[in-house]
Amino acid sequence: MSDEIEKRITHWQASNLEATGVWAERRRLASAMRRVIDRLVVIDAPEDEVALAADRLEQYASHLETHPVSAKYAGFAETSPAGDTAAFFDQSPLIGLANPLAPPVTLQADPDRRNVHGSVNFGSAYEGPPGCVHGGFVAAAFDEVLGFANSLSGTPGMTANLSVRYRKPTPLHTELRFEARYDRSEGRKIWCSGDLYADDLLTASAEGLFIAIDPEKFRGLYEQRLRQHRERET
Repeated sequence: MSDEIEKRITHWQASNLEATGVWAERRRLASAMRRVIDRLVVIDAPEDEVALAADRLEQYASHLETHPVSAKYAGFAETSPAGDTAAFFDQSPLIGLANPLAPPVTLQADPDRRNVHGSVNFGSAYEGPPGCVHGGFVAAAFDEVLGFANSLSGTPGMTANLSVRYRKPTPLHTELRFEARYDRSEGRKIWCSGDLYADDLLTASAEGLFIAIDPEKFRGLYEQRLRQHRERET
């Protein structure tokens, strides 16, 4: 594999490294928020206690809004298809340790740079059928996992098609395992596939088609994002 692929993998996996300073505190805050979200959807607390928690969270939300919105990405970066434009995965809604929406999914590439292993534990906030993960979150996780696998092609692309086959209910509060692979490339098209397991039980499978994106188009999305942030601050 090329040095460029190795650099992409190193940066993608950097989000699993220990953070320091403000990013360590961002991750700690996000972890606490995940705990609040997970408990909120299942607790049977009295009205006055829920009201007190809501008051305090509203106050803190108002306090956070006094800080400016950053006009740039920050955190641990993946080398994106735009080349030197960075996509920062600490803020990812699927793998971002500093994003309370993320379960989060953790990812690791094999030395052969064709196979990917992932793990995740979905809490109560992700429930669909009783005791089971909502199928939409399973699909979103597959999109992230196969997105990592498609980067092993050397010309990572964006999702064109994602097909998920739900074989068994996927349980909540369980260590789940993703096994995914980069299958092949043909021109700008990249094919990947993967499976999701609860222990040895296969709960879902997925196939994804990705289209390698022109770096200039990706750069355009990045610049549009910067303009939107500047407009929010004016």
